[in-house]
Amino acid sequence: MPTYRVNDEAVARARELIDSGRVDVDTPWSDAAPSTEQANEEIARHGWDGFGSWHLAVDPDASEDTKKRYSFPYGDFSRVNRAALVHGKQRAAQNDHDEVVRAVDELLQRLDERRG
Repeated sequence: MPTYRVNDEAVARARELIDSGRVDVDTPWSDAAPSTEQANEEIARHGWDGFGSWHLAVDPDASEDTKKRYSFPYGDFSRVNRAALVHGKQRAAQNDHDEVVRAVDELLQRLDERRG
């Protein structure tokens, strides 16, 4: 099992998106998750750093410039998806990725506070 490290840049970007209201609280993650084609388009447009900024964790042992390096997506390349955060928190907790759990939990709290 990979040992993930929190992607601080992605967490910061998610905070900014939440604060600016760019969130989706209604769409199930199974419907909102980007397709492989959309992921490839994101990489083509914004490079691996852009793609990685949509993932809350990095596997430092995985090769750079690969999709395998990035885990725990939180949105659809335009908005934070609340269901993606919930799913990520559950998956991280099940696999004892405590730092990722804390990061996702903070984002969920921030999102919910902004919603009122």
